[in-house]
Amino acid sequence: MSIKEILLGKPLKNNELSHEKLSRIWGLPIMASDAVSSVAYAIEEVLIVLIPAVGILAFHMVPFVVIPILLLLLILVLSYSQIIDHYPNGGGAYAVAKENIGSTASILTAAALTIDYILTVAVSISSSTAALTSAFPTLQSYKIEISLLCVAIITLGNLRGVREASKAFGMPTYIFIFSMAILIISGLFRLFTGNLAPIDYTGSPFPQNELDGIGMLILLKAFSSGCSAMTGVEAISNSIPSFATPSTRNAKHVLLMLGGIIVFIFGGTSILALKLQVVPIEGHTVLSQISAAVFGHTFMYFVIQLFTSLILILAANTAYNGLPQLLYLLAHDGYVPRQFSTRGFKLSFSNGIIFIFIAASLLIIGFKSETHALIPLYSVGVFISFTIAQYGMFKKWRTMKERGWQYKCWINGFGALVTLVVSVIVFSTKFMHGAWILAIAIPAIMILMISIHKYYEGIGKELYLEEYKPYYDQGGVASTQCILLVHDINKPFLKAINYANSISGNITALHVCRHPEHAIELRDQWERLKIPVELKIIETPYRDIIRPMDQYLWQREKNLKPGENITVILIKFITAHWYDTFLHNQTAYFLMHHLSKHKNISTVVLPFHYILDKKHFDK
Repeated sequence: MSIKEILLGKPLKNNELSHEKLSRIWGLPIMASDAVSSVAYAIEEVLIVLIPAVGILAFHMVPFVVIPILLLLLILVLSYSQIIDHYPNGGGAYAVAKENIGSTASILTAAALTIDYILTVAVSISSSTAALTSAFPTLQSYKIEISLLCVAIITLGNLRGVREASKAFGMPTYIFIFSMAILIISGLFRLFTGNLAPIDYTGSPFPQNELDGIGMLILLKAFSSGCSAMTGVEAISNSIPSFATPSTRNAKHVLLMLGGIIVFIFGGTSILALKLQVVPIEGHTVLSQISAAVFGHTFMYFVIQLFTSLILILAANTAYNGLPQLLYLLAHDGYVPRQFSTRGFKLSFSNGIIFIFIAASLLIIGFKSETHALIPLYSVGVFISFTIAQYGMFKKWRTMKERGWQYKCWINGFGALVTLVVSVIVFSTKFMHGAWILAIAIPAIMILMISIHKYYEGIGKELYLEEYKPYYDQGGVASTQCILLVHDINKPFLKAINYANSISGNITALHVCRHPEHAIELRDQWERLKIPVELKIIETPYRDIIRPMDQYLWQREKNLKPGENITVILIKFITAHWYDTFLHNQTAYFLMHHLSKHKNISTVVLPFHYILDKKHFDK
């Protein structure tokens, strides 16, 4: 076994993809980890804003913050369930914006979500490391290394395939959800039976004065802080194709279950925090204080603490399912490199997974795994996507005017307005603390995506062959066998087949098939154009081009007569700039290197030069 197989396991065939899909049982914890970890601390974020500003009056104001958050959450769940129905191929807010608003809005959504997903990994891992180093201060100087190790473990788990990742990372999420359910039910039971009194803080850690009123700005700030409970809701709509058939139905069920869990945990912890009058204090989270009040320092207290720390690590796993699927759609639309559209060794979008690992690791190193330095950048992107998704659905209902469209318009219109307000508040309050970086990063990513799209668009026009015309001499040298590697019938193919006919009359066009549907389309086009060359198609269930081609060539080489040889022709794409090479698979390089192992095979590399006209960028 190779090192790759030792780390990732045996490769999976294309026809095993259905076995890698997520069921509702395992899809829920995989998609819920980010949202559940956020909701566990949402009430603490609310109290951190309210208590320093208004003292004990904060506990009277909590319902005025929590209830609107829950209502907005219900609106988002309803909206994203409709998005799942109308956009079954995934993409979520990106797909909504692309169809109903325009390309600029869709690119803005994609850029914002990309940043948010990467920050989800960096923030959750850094938070977990902070909890660990607080318990073991001797590890403080190694927190960057610990964070990088955690990212590597989650990356490796996801590279091993969706099914293995869901089972490895799903169980701790379920344990956390069930332990939170036990905490809330036990706490509420003790409250109703009169056996749970407010926490007694000696030394009065917060102001006790009653105020006559509370500023709307404080309420809005507390509301925006509590909205952290909604991060992760959008991930399901991005990852619909990851669910087992019927994918749309399963995704909707998981979304509804996730919405119910968020309402239960956020609502339950809010009631307990309100009745216990919990105050955030240094070294003790609100959830920790609630657990201690309900259970004391018993077994259940330590279970909740352990899996609370663990859920922070697993929160990163939501990004590993949402972002690669989004990058897959962006690659198909030509906004990111095509490599993000291919499945890897275990049928996962491995390039997207590795991209998350690299980007999150750089953030952890750059910000020294400091949670407080990363937090100002967090959650801004997701609310941008919420706003655009709500407004896009609002426009869709006004255009379609299907049954009940007025009712849906009101819901999405109100949701768009509220999430817009939250986006402005979150961005403005965090601006001076580091969110200004997003004002540079998001436009920069958008510009990069637009440039990549124009590049691919220009290539498509350059390669397109309007009409097949066999302008070549069909004579050749009998002693030379020629194998032409072909993927599509286009201009590079025409150049290659012309050259093949100039050196041989025994030509075979070889296509190594990664996708059966593409092979069927190629054969139909081949027969329709009546190309007078044999087309040989070899299927590769493991998506590996080199090994099947190598086996075919060894067989052909064994049947050669003395003095005969085989010439393999392949096309190498020559770009105008060195940095353009990163947008292309370097298949020709690997093929040339491998073909040099054959004694009686000569490799001919035909360069196809592509120079993008500057006029294309001026359009």
